[in-house]
Amino acid sequence: MDKKLLAVAGGKAPADLVIKNGRIVNVYSGEIYAGGVAVCGSRIAAVGDVDYTVGEGTRIIDAEGRYITPGFIDGHIHPESTSLSIRSFAELMLDHGTTVIMTDLHEIGVVSGLEGIEAVLEEAEATDLKIYFVVPSHVPFAPDLETSGGQFNTEIIKKALQRRDAVGLSEVVGPYILKEYPDLMDSMDLAVSMGGKTLQGHLPDMEGPAMNACLAAGVTTDHEALGEDALIRLRSGCHTMLREGSAARGLVAGLKVILDNGLDTFNCSIVTDDLHTCDAVTMGHLDASVRTALSTGLHFVKAIQMVSINAARAFNLDREIGGLAPGRRADINITTGPDDFKVETVIAGGKLVKENGKLLVHYPAAEHKPCLLNTTRLLNPITPDSFKIHAPAGAKKVRVQVMDTLPWIPITQPRQVELEVKDGVVQRDLEQDVLYIAQVERYGINGNVGRAFMGGFHLQCGAIASSVGHDNHNVIVLGENFEDMAVAVNHIIDIGGGQCAVKDSKIVSEIAYPICGLLTDLSAEEAAAKKTEMNEVIRSMGCPITIPFMFLSFICLSALPTYAITDHGFINVLTHTIEDPILGVVE
Repeated sequence: MDKKLLAVAGGKAPADLVIKNGRIVNVYSGEIYAGGVAVCGSRIAAVGDVDYTVGEGTRIIDAEGRYITPGFIDGHIHPESTSLSIRSFAELMLDHGTTVIMTDLHEIGVVSGLEGIEAVLEEAEATDLKIYFVVPSHVPFAPDLETSGGQFNTEIIKKALQRRDAVGLSEVVGPYILKEYPDLMDSMDLAVSMGGKTLQGHLPDMEGPAMNACLAAGVTTDHEALGEDALIRLRSGCHTMLREGSAARGLVAGLKVILDNGLDTFNCSIVTDDLHTCDAVTMGHLDASVRTALSTGLHFVKAIQMVSINAARAFNLDREIGGLAPGRRADINITTGPDDFKVETVIAGGKLVKENGKLLVHYPAAEHKPCLLNTTRLLNPITPDSFKIHAPAGAKKVRVQVMDTLPWIPITQPRQVELEVKDGVVQRDLEQDVLYIAQVERYGINGNVGRAFMGGFHLQCGAIASSVGHDNHNVIVLGENFEDMAVAVNHIIDIGGGQCAVKDSKIVSEIAYPICGLLTDLSAEEAAAKKTEMNEVIRSMGCPITIPFMFLSFICLSALPTYAITDHGFINVLTHTIEDPILGVVE
C-alpha cells in the first residue's frame, strides 16, 4: 500500500504535480468536463476538482482549457519495424503521446532468442516508456520453412511468461491452431493456466468454423481485420485491433463497417503493428491514428478510448493503465481539440517528458550486450551464381510462377508468365515486370539460398538487399541482375546488417543496422533522413513503392498469403509447402 498516495488522495499531503484548468476526457464515463489531475509519484491521486491537493512544493501545469487525456497505448507494435534501437524508439513514442506499448520483440527473438529480447528490455528500463512483454508464441514462425538465429519452444516460453512484465502470448496463428501444432497448444494452455495472461491472435481471412475454433481455444484478440472482417470479429466477442501502420492501413475501412452497422467501439482498439520511421517522423504515431479516426466521424471520446482504455482491457490491465482515475499509472496527455488534434504535453509514469511541444528527455545509446551484435555470417561464399534458377536441360522457354506484391499492402498474388532461358538459366523480364528475388541464410547455420521470381516492384536496374526479412531475418535481395545482387548481399554481411541499393556493382545508398541486423542507434530524425534518401534512390531505379524495404521484408513472411520466399525456397503459404517456381517447359 502506497501511504503517500493515500495521503495525497485524501487531502492530507500535497501532490507532486497538478494539472489544472483542463477539460477531462473521461474514458470510463464517456464525458468531457472541466477539471484537473493530481499526481503523486508515478500514480494519479485525484481527478476533477484537485485544488485541495495543491500545497508547498506542488508543481502546477496550467492546461489553459486544453483537453486532458490518458497516455496512449499501442496494443500491438513491433518496435523493430522503425529500425530504431529501443531508447531512440522510446523518445519517438513519447514525443507523440504514446506512454505504453505491448510488444513481443519477436524480431529480436528471431535473431538472438530470449537472451536478446531480455537484453533489449533491460536497455528500455532507462526510458520512461512503459513496455509490457507479449511472449512470442513460436520462433521460427514456420519451423519447416525457414531458418532463424533464435529459437522459442515451450520451455523457453514458460520461462518468459514468468517475467513480471509478461502479459500473454503473441501472434497465435489461426491455421496453426486448426492444425493443433503440439508445441503451440502446450504454450497456449500454459499461458492460460498462469492466470491473467492473454492469447493474442493472428487470424487473417478467418471466419465461420475456423474463427469459432480459434476463439474457443482461448484467443481473445486479432489485429488482421480488413473491412468486413471487423464485423465478424466484434460479433464473435473478439477484441478487434484496427491496424493503421505503414505496411497496412485498415482503420478507415474498419471504422466504416463499425459505424455503418451502428456497432459499439467498446471492444476495439487502434494499433500500428509495423511503423516506418519516415511515417512516424512526418505523421506521428497513435496521435496520427486519432486524427484519422476523427476524420471518419468517430466521436472524440471514442477515438481516445480506442488508444487507451480499450487497449488496456484487451490485456486485463485496465486497473493499472488506460484511464485518468485514482491509483492508475500517471500517464497523461494534454492535447488540442478534435478539430486540430495534437499532443502538446506528455507525462509518463508521473514524469513530465514533453511540455508545450518540446520533448524534454533524451536517452543515451546503450552499451549493447554481445548477443545483440555481430549477427551476420555466411557459411558459404555468395557469388552471382548463387541466385541463378536453372531450367530443365534443353529448355528454351519455361512457364514460371511469379509472386506479385499488391501496391498498397505487401500481400502477394500469383501470376504465371513465360520466360526465356539462356545458357540453361531462366531470365528476368522487365517488360513483364519479372525480377529475381532470393533469400540468403545469414546465421552461418546451413548456407541455404532460396530463389524465386518477383513482380510489383518494377525495378529497372541494379539490386536492393536487406537483413530485415520477416519472420526469419535472413538477407532478402531483389534484383535485375545477378552481379549486383551478389554485391548487395555481401555488403550487408560485411556491415553487420542493414539495407542497401546497388547499381553497376557500386553501393549507391545504405544504412547500417549493427543491432541484430535490425536496428540503429541513430535518432528517429537521422534514420528517417537516411531512409528517405535511400527510397528516392530506389525510386530513381524504377520502383514506385514508397517504402520498398518494408514491403520487401514481408515477402519473406511464410504466414502472409499467398506466396513467400525464405532461405528454404519458394513458399506456398496456403499449403505450407515449398514449390518449384518453374511450372514447366514451353514447347
